[in-house]
Amino acid sequence: MNPISVLKRVSFKNILKVIFIVLRYPHFAVPTLKATRECMKVSTELYGRLHYKNGPANAFRHAFWNYLIAKKCYKWQENIQAILNWTEKITDWHESAFPNTPLARKMDLHNNAVGRFVFQNNFEQTETEVIGILKQMAQDSKLIDTSSNLAELENQLVHITAV
Repeated sequence: MNPISVLKRVSFKNILKVIFIVLRYPHFAVPTLKATRECMKVSTELYGRLHYKNGPANAFRHAFWNYLIAKKCYKWQENIQAILNWTEKITDWHESAFPNTPLARKMDLHNNAVGRFVFQNNFEQTETEVIGILKQMAQDSKLIDTSSNLAELENQLVHITAV
């Protein structure tokens, strides 16, 4: 992942937004970057390039990303609510900075929230144990469409393509 090419895709407004988010939680910036790199590595090892599509592998990646950001930040501050706030802010920013179709955005935000839920309930588990939990959740993820009510699928991973 080339940081320059990524920055070229982000509007100036969104660059300013992330700067302000990071200034509020500067001690979480490095753990978040490390979590992002690790998440991509693990997702590619487990699913190849399938995690770039909108299927169960993508659901795993989004949930694992949120879990991993929270887990890495927990080493710096044990205030779970502050960590969850940071994780939600930074991943919501990402979804705004890199726009998607409305349904894909809805799916990503939902799966991000599932990852934070998994962290809350499993923060003492090892990453390997949580990977197992999330792999099973991805296997059991629910196919959704524009008429789906995600409130009925709270704490379950969702996807929009069968791949």
